[in-house]
Amino acid sequence: MSPAGFHEMWRDLLPVGRDATSGGYRRYAWTGADTDCRAWFRAQAEDRGLRYETDRNGNQWAWLGDPNGRDAVVTGSHLDSVPDGGAFDGPLGVVSAFAAVDGLLARGARPTRPVAVVNFGDEEGARFGLACVGSRLSAGRLTPEDARRLTDADGVTLATAMERAGHDPATIGPDPERLARIGAFVELHVEQGRALADTDHAVGVASAIWPHGRWRFDFHGEANHAGTTRLADRHDPMLTYANTVLAARKKARLAGALATFGKVGVEPNGVNAIPSLVRGWLDSRAADQDTLDRVVAEIRTAAEERGSRDGVRVEVTRESFTPVVEFDNALRDRLAGLLGGDRPEAVPVLPTGAGHDAGILSSELSSAMMYVRNPTGVSHSPAESADEDDCTAGVTALTEVLEGLACR
Repeated sequence: MSPAGFHEMWRDLLPVGRDATSGGYRRYAWTGADTDCRAWFRAQAEDRGLRYETDRNGNQWAWLGDPNGRDAVVTGSHLDSVPDGGAFDGPLGVVSAFAAVDGLLARGARPTRPVAVVNFGDEEGARFGLACVGSRLSAGRLTPEDARRLTDADGVTLATAMERAGHDPATIGPDPERLARIGAFVELHVEQGRALADTDHAVGVASAIWPHGRWRFDFHGEANHAGTTRLADRHDPMLTYANTVLAARKKARLAGALATFGKVGVEPNGVNAIPSLVRGWLDSRAADQDTLDRVVAEIRTAAEERGSRDGVRVEVTRESFTPVVEFDNALRDRLAGLLGGDRPEAVPVLPTGAGHDAGILSSELSSAMMYVRNPTGVSHSPAESADEDDCTAGVTALTEVLEGLACR
């Protein structure tokens, strides 16, 4: 696969779902932009003569070899985005996967195991609030009933959105037979941080994913007139929410963890009205389970203590959680050996706080991740970037991995 071939694919996908004002992407699951991304994926598969299929959960597959064969080597990522996300998070892994298959064939390599490119649906959870829906369903980590009940901000259920996009929601559910045919899953991803930025390495290998989750904080106050209600008489949930945001930052900093309130809803959301309800979503991550549990508990306590002073009732609901993921050590070391040659110990091995489909699947099959250097470390933003040479290095690395795993 020539660098020109990779960049031609990249340029073809780049405009899909891009917002002209922000420059970011709004490729939300089961929307028009998502449909266009899926059409792009299918076209790439068919242009190469790969066997294309969509599984029961809406994940897309492109097969080199027998889809029903055993011990398959699978690579890919996702094409959906967070609100106004960057171009690389997810798509880099899918475009690179097709490019690596091209490179494999250009070398004259003969796979002895089936090879597949995959696009997992709704990885970011931007529309329905739960990340990695496609892989969670396949791995049995999300029940079909719970999935169908997920709703977006407009009250549209996942089931309805799937139907509108032409996919039958009645088919969703665990897919153990498919996963049992996969011998290894390797996900290439842009680095979401700067661990590689100041090194001579364009590509690194993942060691683990921090435990992480999302919690909804509901702050129930009392709606009233902003111009006539004395400050002493108010039960203002916005004050409690604001204090909780500050407390989250402090608790996370002291523990060496991460905590972010990045989404908020206000009712009745009027300029001249004291809110009756403020709803905020906490994303928190830490290097180990005990630290994460302690930080979230401390944030909750801070919210409840402030709420008692403000006359505001606080409810906390855990909406999703993923425990620590230790990637398959043998596969990780195999990747380092394929990339490092005589010096596998020189290949950077990195932990991450970001969740991925590879992490979800790790409980069911041998999974690993590789990262392409991100010069700024910025992710989930239009400023997310990777140099062309580093992207090419990522494709070359992934080609080496596919050849090493599927052809030897």
